[in-house]
Amino acid sequence: MKAHTPQQPIGIFDSGIGGLTVAHALTTLLPNEHIIYFGDTAHLPYGEKSTAAIQAYAIKIIHLLLQQECKLILIACHSASAAAFELVREYVGTQAIVMNVIDPTIAYLGEKFQSRHIGLIGTRQTVNSHIYKKKIDNLDRNITLSAQPTNLLASAIEEFGNHPVIDPLLDVYLSHADLKNIDALILACTHYPVIKNRISQHVKTIIDPSDIVAQAVKKQLEENKLLNTTGESKKQFYLSDYTESFARNAKLFFGEDIHLEHYPLWD
Repeated sequence: MKAHTPQQPIGIFDSGIGGLTVAHALTTLLPNEHIIYFGDTAHLPYGEKSTAAIQAYAIKIIHLLLQQECKLILIACHSASAAAFELVREYVGTQAIVMNVIDPTIAYLGEKFQSRHIGLIGTRQTVNSHIYKKKIDNLDRNITLSAQPTNLLASAIEEFGNHPVIDPLLDVYLSHADLKNIDALILACTHYPVIKNRISQHVKTIIDPSDIVAQAVKKQLEENKLLNTTGESKKQFYLSDYTESFARNAKLFFGEDIHLEHYPLWD
């Protein structure tokens, strides 16, 4: 691993506002860390894109984050974690620690939900990759998984945020027979915690990866002696395409005006 210092930033990327749920959890848990966030709003939602397209976007974004000398890069998107994590890790090599949002969630399931029936909602890309089922089966903890694609949710959240217009979608998606009698529901898209209060009207126990991932990042930084314990957190935001919804939601998440810098992936 290339030598880093605790003062270097953490890089986070997602297709849009979803990764803000993880970024907010990180800055709450790690108030001294410098965060650089890339929202690939020109290509959202990733869940409807091909694996090859997501990989191409990811490598361009990673190149920017490496230029910013990030000590750790977090793929804050389940679709990108499923499609591009191994490629990104190989591309980055020893230049930074690379993490995704799936593996910490899997580890949490293994600790807390042995011999339980778990539901999962996510994008078509995440569900069809079967990555959660493969990793859960590898745990050998007798966990049963029922996964359902909820294809319109991420786009609806980008457009409307936590608005009642989303309730009819949830009524349809969460009434699916495969999600009956589950012990808990994984929100396998970082957009979904934005509407967690609405989802909780349908499901009693929700597994929100945001806080789980934040704890995993803290552990990685501690183990590598890269945890920043001094100074004030700085936040930089790059967007591949400016959107009003991102600006509005970023301000809501962090309670402050956020400067957004336009950074097109292809000129």
